[in-house]
Amino acid sequence: MSKGLLDPKVDFVFKNIFGTEKDPKRLISFLNATLKPKKKIVSVMIKGTDIAKQFVEDKYSRMDIKATTSNDEIINIEIQLKDEKNMIKRSMYYLSKMYEEQLGNAQDYSMIEKTICINILNFKYLKTEKFHTSYRMKEIETHEELTDVIEMHFIEIPKLRESDDEKDMLVAWTEFLKNPESEKVRHLEMDIEEIRSAKDELIRMSNDDKEREIYDMRSKILKDKISELNGAEKRGEERGEKIGEEKKAMQIAKNLLDVLDNETIALKTGLTIEAIESLR
Repeated sequence: MSKGLLDPKVDFVFKNIFGTEKDPKRLISFLNATLKPKKKIVSVMIKGTDIAKQFVEDKYSRMDIKATTSNDEIINIEIQLKDEKNMIKRSMYYLSKMYEEQLGNAQDYSMIEKTICINILNFKYLKTEKFHTSYRMKEIETHEELTDVIEMHFIEIPKLRESDDEKDMLVAWTEFLKNPESEKVRHLEMDIEEIRSAKDELIRMSNDDKEREIYDMRSKILKDKISELNGAEKRGEERGEKIGEEKKAMQIAKNLLDVLDNETIALKTGLTIEAIESLR
């Protein structure tokens, strides 16, 4: 993607495009495309539309979108750039928290509404080849659905294929998130009002010096976080390799105990004399 437009996958930009009360049609379109409800969502009440400075500067903050739909569903949408190895458990925690928060003091379980988490990932995560998957509670053997009161969705952007049908609105939205300057998106925005509106908002943000400054700050913070995660992964791999080498050396040393002296074994394996003596 060229430097002209901001990246809609950065949470600050994503929240401004989809999590604004000024134009809820974009969010309504995205939700109908993702959930494909029998009864179309016609309105949403978006919560937490203000983006405080401390959230922009905090690499651990979650700039998610929370909304209640006209179908009485409670929705949380989160976009992630890097695999933090905890997405499912993390989503289950937030899903459970959203579910539990509905009770308040009344403890009337009949008042609990359907709760949905939508995770948009800029990496491949699940074993399935599909770019969109959804999950509910089902019986293990018969797959009979117990309830649809909780639901979890994953949209894995890198799994979107060239052959996926652009007439499907979720494919269209995922194309927009993947690369809003692509030829495909240029064609889509000509035919789809909501895509055109999202592109217009992205252009507006990209041409606003203040918005770009916040974007640059947020992007740098997220890149620093990704660098930390990559560094931790590399250190973990190196530690694993080192442990593996040490185990291999110890096994070789054990095999040589009956035929060589400690000094020679140490020379051949790189182990200390003390480590070899501990094996005898």
